[in-house]
Amino acid sequence: MYVITGATGHIGGGIAEKLLADGKKVKVIARDRSKLAGLEAKGAEVAEGNLEDTVFLAKNFVGAEGVFVLIPPDLRSDDVAAHQDRVGASIAKAIAESGVRYVVNLSSMGSDLPKGNGPIAGTYRQEQRLNALSGVNVLHLRPGYFMENLYNSIGMIKNMGINGSPLKGDLAIAQIATKDIAAHGAKRLVSKDFSGKSVQELLGARDLSMQEATRVIGAAIGKPDLPYVQFPYEDALKGMVAAGLSQNMAEGFVEMNKGFNDGILGKAARTASNTTPTTIEEFAKEFARAYQS
Repeated sequence: MYVITGATGHIGGGIAEKLLADGKKVKVIARDRSKLAGLEAKGAEVAEGNLEDTVFLAKNFVGAEGVFVLIPPDLRSDDVAAHQDRVGASIAKAIAESGVRYVVNLSSMGSDLPKGNGPIAGTYRQEQRLNALSGVNVLHLRPGYFMENLYNSIGMIKNMGINGSPLKGDLAIAQIATKDIAAHGAKRLVSKDFSGKSVQELLGARDLSMQEATRVIGAAIGKPDLPYVQFPYEDALKGMVAAGLSQNMAEGFVEMNKGFNDGILGKAARTASNTTPTTIEEFAKEFARAYQS
């Protein structure tokens, strides 16, 4: 059996879907059982519980062929780092106590840096925790910027006629569709072709600027002249807080965007093994469906 945390999200849920489709036994974990009804209907075993409950986690990890783990973001936390460390420590301890031998950990591009990267600093610390475990093979997935982040712009496009963020418009960075991360994670869990502690970067089909991404999604929704606007950091911070993020989380996201703009993040070299198939043009079709719905 394979155990998947974060199964209500794009990546964890995608991994579970792929494993189930391949006839694998899957256990999915989330705080709210009702959100896993679709996976349960497809044959997944459901475990409802909190990732900070180490006893619960360890019990559900016992006997697993492989485990997929992540630290779900808490966008309203007043202390993001503390939240990340509580969840991360619980996951690491549960792995150690359960005897699991193969773990795929969702990390992030920029997790080689301990600071200057906003909430990514939490995935840096989690990599260190998992790397300290003995007798466990851990693969850290470090994907680039999620294309799905563009969904957050739907309201802005409809109400203001623009797409925008703190990122420089002409800055080309790795952008990836989460379904490609899920496909890779599922494949590696089953193949168990990693040993010790290792890192796999996942960079999408090509480096992509926000201006280019905006042109492509604009064309897909019938707005070929949709402009991209780079927001000043202070304005972006106020906007995120107004949208419901905590001040601490918003400040972290601003720091992360600044890290990309300043060239601190996003330096990974592209290779055949870290280039994934879904292009922005393909993703734009999904974006258009969401925009019209």
